[in-house]
Amino acid sequence: MSLRMSERRTSMLGALLATLGPISMSIYTPAMPELVQAFATTESMIKLTLSVYFGGFSVAQLVAGPMSDAFGRKNATLAFVGINLLGSLICAFAPSVEGLLAGRLIQGIGASVGITVARAIVRDQFTGAEASRIMNLIGIMLAIGPAMAPTLGGLALAAFGWQAIFFLLVGFGLLTIVSVTAFMRETAMPDRRRARPGPLLAAYGELIRDPRFVAAAIVLGGSVGALYAQSTMLSFILIDKVGLSPTAFGLGMLMQSGSYFSGSVCLRLTAAKLGGEGSVRAGLAFCTIGALLIALSVHFITPSYLSVMLPVAFSSFGIAFLTPHMTTAALQSFPHIAGSASAMMGFIQMAGGFLGGLAAALLGTPFIAFGLIIPAMLLTSVASYLWFLQATRRSVLATDRAVGE
Repeated sequence: MSLRMSERRTSMLGALLATLGPISMSIYTPAMPELVQAFATTESMIKLTLSVYFGGFSVAQLVAGPMSDAFGRKNATLAFVGINLLGSLICAFAPSVEGLLAGRLIQGIGASVGITVARAIVRDQFTGAEASRIMNLIGIMLAIGPAMAPTLGGLALAAFGWQAIFFLLVGFGLLTIVSVTAFMRETAMPDRRRARPGPLLAAYGELIRDPRFVAAAIVLGGSVGALYAQSTMLSFILIDKVGLSPTAFGLGMLMQSGSYFSGSVCLRLTAAKLGGEGSVRAGLAFCTIGALLIALSVHFITPSYLSVMLPVAFSSFGIAFLTPHMTTAALQSFPHIAGSASAMMGFIQMAGGFLGGLAAALLGTPFIAFGLIIPAMLLTSVASYLWFLQATRRSVLATDRAVGE
């Protein structure tokens, strides 16, 4: 297929779509403690608004990906972003916590198309180092949106109340629809058979049977999933335990996003020298340091802003290093089902965040959960990368034997 969009346009649209999910998730985190009072409910019920978002986002990706293969990237994107916009409106006018839960579920379902199509349009047009470079550029811009989201959410909360946060999301949804309509070109050959249960299940079966794909997806599920999981804990830790105001919390989250941004920029400068595997190993080294610092700080240091966020900064820096190459490696062998492959990878990532958040809710104490669950998820990424290397060696040996015969 000839290239239908330039690298720059692909990067910009990919970044806009990729930020839809994280911004929808993180912009309202400064309001979570206030929402407990606003709806006269419990902390656990407000945490559940994140969990249902994760659940809707992760499961719906398994539909959004094949729909983009079947009906085209552009049509699927417009349909699902419309669903996300509807969810934002339901949240803004929610009369009860049950209404808020329903709106968050619908938001998650609609946002699922973002990262799925962002990765698919890159795989449709680019491969290898070029694809990794675009993924890295998307990562740089991806850091800016979620970095600003809690800050904007905190300011909107202080100035206009919690409903204003969801009206900001309505505006972002409208911006996305206009941008996709005006600038996105179709990068795939739609095949409506992909939407049928048989081909759909066959595509996912092909992915699950490939150990390299599964291992690479779990590397991302543990690391990027840890970012999502800790978002269910940090607002309660930093506001309730450390004593930050919601606005200060929003500004304080810039350390996490700034570290991810710095990691993405450093990777762009060093990628040619490190290579794909070198960048992943460097990233996992930072993740390991972050995991150990989180566990030690929770158990041995009186909680403060720096004791919580400095370890988070280490792991965020590392995650930025490993994400582009692992994403490219996972999608490399599946150009014929790029949407489904991107969806399955995203499902595993979000499932990691969902399960981490659920485990935190079951533990009950966000601070203790942070010190146990996040390190475990980051170290799972390290173990999965070792599995990925082993699966790659086996695949190369099998190919060599087939050629020799």
